[in-house]
Amino acid sequence: MTRPCVLIIDDEPDIRELLEITLMRMGLDTVSVDCIEEAHRALSEFTFQLCLTDMNLPDGNGIDFVRFIQSEHSHIPIAMITAYGSVETAIEALKAGAFDFISKPVDLTQLRTLVSSALKLAETKVDLAQSIPSDQTVLLGESAELKKLNKQVVKLARSQAPIYISGESGSGKELVARAIHANGVRRDGPFIPVNCGAIPSELMESEFFGHLKGSFSGAHQDKDGLFKAADGGTLFLDEVADLPLDMQVKLLRAIQEKAVRAVGGESEEAVDVRVLSATHKDLQALVDDGSFRQDLFYRINVINLQVPSLRERQDDVALLATRFLSNIAQECGVDNASIDDNAMQALKSYSFPGNVRELENIIERAFTLCEDDIIREQDLQLDNSPRLSPTQTFSEPSAQPDNQDSSTDSISARPEDMPLEDYLEQIERVEIEKALQDTKWNRTAAAKKLGMSFRSMRYRLKKLGLD
Repeated sequence: MTRPCVLIIDDEPDIRELLEITLMRMGLDTVSVDCIEEAHRALSEFTFQLCLTDMNLPDGNGIDFVRFIQSEHSHIPIAMITAYGSVETAIEALKAGAFDFISKPVDLTQLRTLVSSALKLAETKVDLAQSIPSDQTVLLGESAELKKLNKQVVKLARSQAPIYISGESGSGKELVARAIHANGVRRDGPFIPVNCGAIPSELMESEFFGHLKGSFSGAHQDKDGLFKAADGGTLFLDEVADLPLDMQVKLLRAIQEKAVRAVGGESEEAVDVRVLSATHKDLQALVDDGSFRQDLFYRINVINLQVPSLRERQDDVALLATRFLSNIAQECGVDNASIDDNAMQALKSYSFPGNVRELENIIERAFTLCEDDIIREQDLQLDNSPRLSPTQTFSEPSAQPDNQDSSTDSISARPEDMPLEDYLEQIERVEIEKALQDTKWNRTAAAKKLGMSFRSMRYRLKKLGLD
């Protein structure tokens, strides 16, 4: 079997020799040149599985060579060798299409990891449809916007560049992140999603970087953090805009140095993690007002991927609705569930402020309410569902027996940063809990009190975690 061959481009003989020896010990062949002209000649004579190039060369710029490789030899992963601490150069190389980068002086452990990942990528080139389960990791749809997005996913999966995924709440940003992971060289590694807004600030450093036993009160044993959990795979930072400023500094260092230090630890430990991030907020606006660090923004926003809202791909509504209904009906053991024409037309005419997540919730709700397993327009509750004005609130009824002590809290007007679906779910939870308390947790009686079927009640209890 022919051994993989690596093209090395560097005008420093010592660097070339170090790379040659390291790669030869990994069982690889090498071809070393000291300028871009010689590199072009080598490309015409040999077949390469990887290219390592310095930034500054006697007859040209390494960034320009990266762009040439991307244009003329896109099957060859190329990594940039940059000066120590030259983050701007590294980011520029990644934007130009580099697979990854490594800083001088070259860390041999990082070099071996980079080379191994690049060779896996060269060996496992498959298209999106073959590499990703269509019902789990790719956004479903046939619209032009979805086809464009899926092509971008395939292309971006080849790189190790950090990607910032932007889009409205409920549009499917995590699904896009999973698709990038599943279609890339890290597919066999872990995919670790984390909601940055859900971690208490005092525990954030420990959660991300881990801690040693006894490093603080309650640290009864050593714990690996999220970076270590994602080692060899992908760390997805959802709602990254919610990170406090002090944590942003530590996260920036971990991403730049590719190493983390546990709380209570004395040394850093190398990690091989690709970072993907997302938020529904305007991150650039947060940078402008000083609540998000500009240096971290540029580091995670090497490539920006915009996920279209559902109203921008209205042609996909019918396909999505049918898929959601099929999945829900299958879970309930129901065959031949359907959506009638009027209901489908109503869905196509709706604006979906909550995007795909809202569509899924509408279908779930409608299925529990429908008769004969056929969803009709009235089951969707699009026009007749309550629409709250900014000043309207939901609260407990004022007329209650004096001896009745309800534990449910009143719900105030929807906060501006709370998605509509989350707000309506909060209202639903309050009403169901009250009905259950009034009926001493008799679900059948509570369902009757709320004017819904027992099947609908059972579904809602499961959805809200009350079962």
